[in-house]
Amino acid sequence: MEQYIPVSGVVACHICPRRYYFERSLEHPESPRYTVCKQVSTHLGELLDSERIWQEVLCILPDAPPETRELFDECISACRETAWQRPVQSDLAVESDILGIRGRVDKVFEDGTFAITRSSTAPRAGVYGTDRLRIACYVACIRETLGGTVTGGYVEYVSSGICRFVEPQPRDRRAMIRAIRAAKRVVAGEIPKRPLRAPCEGCPHLERCTAGPRRLSDLF
Repeated sequence: MEQYIPVSGVVACHICPRRYYFERSLEHPESPRYTVCKQVSTHLGELLDSERIWQEVLCILPDAPPETRELFDECISACRETAWQRPVQSDLAVESDILGIRGRVDKVFEDGTFAITRSSTAPRAGVYGTDRLRIACYVACIRETLGGTVTGGYVEYVSSGICRFVEPQPRDRRAMIRAIRAAKRVVAGEIPKRPLRAPCEGCPHLERCTAGPRRLSDLF
């Protein structure tokens, strides 16, 4: 049976398949920032009782670092300025047999649209390219899992109190297919070549990745 690629793996391969190769078998603990944004998000569309939500954060993250409360207060303040939809279901597992990918959608709304929760601050306009890719993956998965003709989804930038709708374009779906193919090659055991203009700055695998002489063929 073919192994399904998680949506997070598709995004990782879009950024750098080589890094995905090094990290695929590693545990990826949830960041405190994401824990805060995710828990605030579960209450959007209702009255935000900050102290009750904060106690939930502490229940999930008992050893929350001190700066976590400051971030939490910023999220609550920003989100109170926006009108939010209430979902009919949260954390819904979806998959695409055609593409061989699966993931978990943060929210599904009554009109059939959906939302993903992000802990990053919102860009000045639109959404980040990696979030466009996430939405493209989830549109494909939801169409197969739930049926219907959903065309896009929302990205919740909780720390900014901003929610933006994204309708994937052909270029996003092409990028998705390329990344899925790269991820499947990694899962099959292939060591990917370093991409040109690889995002090496800050990568924890830089020394391991660049060790040894490089061949001219690695560039093509």
